[in-house]
Amino acid sequence: MAKQSLSLEQILALEKKPQETLQNAVSHLSYSCLLYCGYQTTKKHEIYSRQIYLSRTPMIKVMVFWSCSTGARIIMACRDLEKAERAHKEIMEDSGNQNIVIKKLNLSDTKSIRKFAEVIINEERVLHILINNAGIMMCPYSKTADGFEMQFGVNHLGHFLLTFLLIDLLKRSAPSRIINLSSMAHSWGTITLDDINSERNYHSRRAYGQSKLANILFTRSLAKKLKDTGVTAYAVHPGIVRTELKRHMNLGLLIMWKVVRPFTKTPVQGAQTTIYCAVQPELDTESGGYYSNCRPSRCTRAARDDEMAEKLWELSCKMLGIVWDGEQ
Repeated sequence: MAKQSLSLEQILALEKKPQETLQNAVSHLSYSCLLYCGYQTTKKHEIYSRQIYLSRTPMIKVMVFWSCSTGARIIMACRDLEKAERAHKEIMEDSGNQNIVIKKLNLSDTKSIRKFAEVIINEERVLHILINNAGIMMCPYSKTADGFEMQFGVNHLGHFLLTFLLIDLLKRSAPSRIINLSSMAHSWGTITLDDINSERNYHSRRAYGQSKLANILFTRSLAKKLKDTGVTAYAVHPGIVRTELKRHMNLGLLIMWKVVRPFTKTPVQGAQTTIYCAVQPELDTESGGYYSNCRPSRCTRAARDDEMAEKLWELSCKMLGIVWDGEQ
């Protein structure tokens, strides 16, 4: 049963102590077998080093910065390298951590995803935390380089393929974790298997909801398929965060945004649940859940439909031309 959510006052209090979630979790790492990526500690004279990968998101700067407080080796995968370089420089100056790498990744192009994954597999010995954060919200109808509806293609299929390509490395690095950024907006959509690319009927809000619902269903299926491998998976609703995601909103929604803005989260607050799922020691035995406000949260009935989750899994593999349990 999901625990009670934090109150608005408690959520806003996170702004005053933005490192609280990370520090509380990291404090356990010196005696826990669940080690944070990049964190180095000594236990029985052994040195453990962990590595984290974060895909592009407006909150990436916050998460990378707090990750740096653990001495993590971090790979920032970004579509816009110019913006990434600016953030990279600032993070290194503020944190003192020089072990941060930028790699090119465009999740709207499967060729770019495969090229990125190949580089990671060839260059990195371990990968302990994969945070699938990239997203596009309520954009006008367009398609990815491979012909997928843009929101479904980037938000779901891009992360699905990337996780598939890196799964063996994650298994070899176990214990390891996969965090998929979803949203409460998953309630806006349904999985339309016979029109998954919204070619017959496109509505930007419903298409976004479908992609966020797919994130949760993917996480549920992933957890079952990875049982007893040492790799766990979590879906996260970061909250309504002040990021660039709203850039495609129409005038009506932008007016509504201004009204609710005082009750929204800063990027620091929005990153808390992702960090929580990445490092909290007691989550080592949990997998497949949906989290919000650093708590298990209840999702819609559609997001708990395991039959649909399996159908979506099969369709995703077919669209991407992959066989998850076989040869690539």
